[in-house]
Amino acid sequence: MTDYARVEVDELMRQDVCQLVRLAIAEDLDRAVDWTTVCLIAPESRGGCQIASRQEGVVAGLAVLPWIIEEFQADIELEVLATDEDRMSAGSILARLRGNVRDLLTCERIILNLLSRTCGIATLTKRYVTEIAGTRANLYDTRKTTPGWRRLEKYAVRCGGGRNHRAGLYDGFLIKDNHLALGGEASRPLDIAAATERAIRWRSSRVDNMVAPGIVEVEVDSLTQLEQVLPVGPDIVLVDNFSLADMVTAVSMRDRMAPEVELEASGNVKIDTIGAIARTGVNRISCGAITHQATSLDLGLDWFDSFATEHFAT
Repeated sequence: MTDYARVEVDELMRQDVCQLVRLAIAEDLDRAVDWTTVCLIAPESRGGCQIASRQEGVVAGLAVLPWIIEEFQADIELEVLATDEDRMSAGSILARLRGNVRDLLTCERIILNLLSRTCGIATLTKRYVTEIAGTRANLYDTRKTTPGWRRLEKYAVRCGGGRNHRAGLYDGFLIKDNHLALGGEASRPLDIAAATERAIRWRSSRVDNMVAPGIVEVEVDSLTQLEQVLPVGPDIVLVDNFSLADMVTAVSMRDRMAPEVELEASGNVKIDTIGAIARTGVNRISCGAITHQATSLDLGLDWFDSFATEHFAT
């Protein structure tokens, strides 16, 4: 099966998370301090709290929690009690944090914001995946992600049982209608079969010391275009905004002309339409809604080690 690289919890992920945390710290503290905490909490105060879910859902983002604490340079010990991809119920305890109370209070909202977002995406993704269970189709994310959050959001999709489409413009050829419209000469659009052949020739070639990506995907918006491009042999053909009837015809045409080519459905993919789309026989369904329409899951920080009044600043 042809597929794009999975987003992993690796050095690239760490760099992205650290940049996001630095931005979040700047938003919360600017060049100052958490004045309320410094005013009321003594510097030596110690305590403990736990991250608890207020809703059912899917866990995502715990793997990067140590990097958040590290970026804060916080005096906090972390005990992780769940694993990314786990199902959680309301009241589930995901992690415990112990340490300096000033540090815990200052980083509380940033930790919860990040985890709430990733858990929300994983939870919505799981709902979509459940709708297509038992079909040949897999669910894929898109580049419709929050700027700066792409790796983290795509990782959350994985935690919910989805798969990763291309991470960016750099890791796959995806020929779309605008490329055809603007790639021709004398106001004539580029022929879709010729454009696909050119991308296949470029595949894995070297350009300015860079190796071109190996996957060639092309978007079609009609059965006529599909018939033109299948004999060329791209890895994936994206059938964009096809009706269900046309998708069934597209699958039959693909099976007859080029069974090795995977078909990807895109457009109008919603929780109440994805099941019918999957039953047409397509291999892949790409859906932007699982990232750009996800609602953050309700998580909270509950204190379990209370601190006595003598720990308050005077």
